[in-house]
Amino acid sequence: MSRSQRLLDLLQLLRNHRFPVPGAQLAATLGISLRTLYRDIATLQQQGADIAGEPGMGYVLKPGFTLPPLMFSEEEIEALVLGSRWVASRTDTGLSQSAKSALSKIAAVLPEDLRHSLDSNGLMAAPSANPLIESVDFVAIRRAIRHELTATLTYRDGKDQSSRRVIWPFLLGYFDNLHILGAWCELRGDFRHFRTDRIISLELNTTRYPRRRAALIKQWREQQFPDRPAQ
Repeated sequence: MSRSQRLLDLLQLLRNHRFPVPGAQLAATLGISLRTLYRDIATLQQQGADIAGEPGMGYVLKPGFTLPPLMFSEEEIEALVLGSRWVASRTDTGLSQSAKSALSKIAAVLPEDLRHSLDSNGLMAAPSANPLIESVDFVAIRRAIRHELTATLTYRDGKDQSSRRVIWPFLLGYFDNLHILGAWCELRGDFRHFRTDRIISLELNTTRYPRRRAALIKQWREQQFPDRPAQ
């Protein structure tokens, strides 16, 4: 186990206790000597952790402390790297660049040994076999979803027929060979799914739709997956 991982485990262990924990108990749980425990506690205190106590009295971490360089375990880093690589290779340009930027920011605050784990991570996300042509402004779509804005959509269906309608975008699904926009359609009075490669134009409106996005997603899930337990 790396020292950074051990410090993270100690921090998490202290978080799980509201009252002082004897040093011997902490050392036994972590599988380290008392001398190593005292050094680790001193290191955390030097980095800003508000740990009260002393040998023979026990230790307690006061609430409200977060130590950015030690926020992630090695497995959490692997999950973040794999997820970021998938987003970078399977989504639109804007989201891909944001994933790479986020990974760089994470790397900047990691201790050296964990940064090495990030750089040498062996989990890969394969590129899509059918790269998508971006025919619509995905930044605008995500902004509409984020701010619960209505949008005016011009869409060409599978029969090559065009229609213009007002929608309430609430969901954007990324699949291997297509992207799907989920929305409430005012024209149909129901949920509809639009392939982004068939969107001719999408214009954001200044008006917010009358329902909250969370409520729309809940109703959509109940309609699409009636046998699934509620989340």
